[in-house]
Amino acid sequence: MGVSVVLHEMRPQVETFAHRTGNMAEMVCSNSFRSDDHEQNAVGLLHWEMREAGGLLMRAAHAHRLPAGGALAVDRDRFSEMVTETLHAHPNVRVSHEEISEIPDDGQWIFATGPLTSDALGQAIARETGTDALAFFDAIAPIVYAESIDMDTAWLQSRYDKGETEDERRAYVNCPMTRDQYEAFIDALLAADKTEFHEGETAGYFDGCLPIEVMAERGRETLRHGPMKPIGLTNAHKPEEKAYAVVQLRRDNALGTLFNIVGFQTKMKYGAQAEVFRMIPGLENARFARLGGIHRNTFLNSPTLLDRQMRLRGKPNVRFAGQITGVEGYVESASMGLAAGRMAAAELLGRSLPEIPQDTAHGALIHHITGGAEAKTFQPMNVNFGLFRPVDGLKGGRRGRRDRYKAYTDRAKSAWSDWLASQEVPA
Repeated sequence: MGVSVVLHEMRPQVETFAHRTGNMAEMVCSNSFRSDDHEQNAVGLLHWEMREAGGLLMRAAHAHRLPAGGALAVDRDRFSEMVTETLHAHPNVRVSHEEISEIPDDGQWIFATGPLTSDALGQAIARETGTDALAFFDAIAPIVYAESIDMDTAWLQSRYDKGETEDERRAYVNCPMTRDQYEAFIDALLAADKTEFHEGETAGYFDGCLPIEVMAERGRETLRHGPMKPIGLTNAHKPEEKAYAVVQLRRDNALGTLFNIVGFQTKMKYGAQAEVFRMIPGLENARFARLGGIHRNTFLNSPTLLDRQMRLRGKPNVRFAGQITGVEGYVESASMGLAAGRMAAAELLGRSLPEIPQDTAHGALIHHITGGAEAKTFQPMNVNFGLFRPVDGLKGGRRGRRDRYKAYTDRAKSAWSDWLASQEVPA
C-alpha cells in the first residue's frame, strides 16, 4: 500500500526456547496450515481470502507445500526463509533486530508478538490494559527421522484416500495398534513423568492443542476418538485386520526425511517421551529430530480491550494482531496481521477502508475477538463455521451440513471480493 514500515524482530538477539533460527515466520508447533478446502472448511476459506488479498504467507506456503492429503503443509525451513528474504528485499520494509519492551505513546504500531511475548513486553501490556495477562499452554509435537520408521509395520495412506494426486493420497505414515497395545500405551502415557509448571503458571489448555496425556486423563478412549482414530484407513500389510487405533505421522520437510506425530503434543519429560513413543508399532527404533515441549501462550481479553479496527481502546495508536488477540492457529494469526496491516496503512494514508464484512472468514474472526465473544469466558478460538451468521432457508443438523457450508463459503467469497474491489488501493 506504499507505506514505509519498520519491522522489529527480537530474534536472534533475544531468543525463545521454542525457536531455532532468527528467521521470520518460523513454525514451531506444526508444519500444517490445516485444511485447504475453501468450499467446505472454514480455515480453507481463510486460505482463499488471504490468497485473494495477495498475502505473503499464503504465497510462501504454496511455494513450499508438501503432500498432506487435503491439508496445506509446508517445508517449514524453506517457508520461513522465503518470508524472511522477501521482507528484507522489500523497499518499504526495514528490519530492526531489537526487543520492544514498552507500549509507545506516539507513532502507529502493530504488536503481533504471539504466544511467546517476552516477559518485559507482557508486563508492559498488563500495565497498559489494567488487566493480568491471560495464559494457556501450547504443547509441541515430536518429530521422527523417516529412516527410523519400520515400514514393514507402518504404511502410507491419507484418511479415506483423500487427495488429488498419488502423493496426496499417501501423505501420512500410519502405525496400527491392537487393543492390547493401545491399553498398554495409555497406561504408560498416564504413568510417565511430566514437565512441572513454573510458579505462577496455570494449566489452562486450549482444547485444540491439548497434550495427549491430558486427553488420556479425560478417558481411556479419548485418544482413540481423537488423533488415534482408526477410521478411513486400511492396513496395506494386513488389509483384513481392522486396527483398534492408529497413530499418524505427517511429512515435515520437502525431502521427506522428517515426520511429525500428528496431534501428539506433549508435556512429558524427554526420557519418558522416547520410551513411551517407541511403544508405538513401527516406531520401536524411532530416532527423534525433536522431542515435544510445552510453552505458555499469552493473549489479550480482546472483547474488552480492542475496537473493531483492532486498536487498543485506551491507546488507539496501537493495534494488536496475531495470536495475542485470542485467535488460535498459524492461519488465523496471519489473517489478523493481514487485516491489521491494511487498517493501519489506510489510516496513515488518510484513506477510507470499508469495514471487513462479518460474513467473511476474516470478518467472523474479527467480530468474535472484538465483541462477539463473551468477555468473562473468552478463550482462544480457531476459525469455524460456528462463528458465521446463519444463512436463511438452509437445513440444520448433520444432513444439511454440506449445503450449509457451501452457502457460507459462497457468501463469504462474494463479500470478500466486493470488499477488496471497494478499496481505494489495489488488492
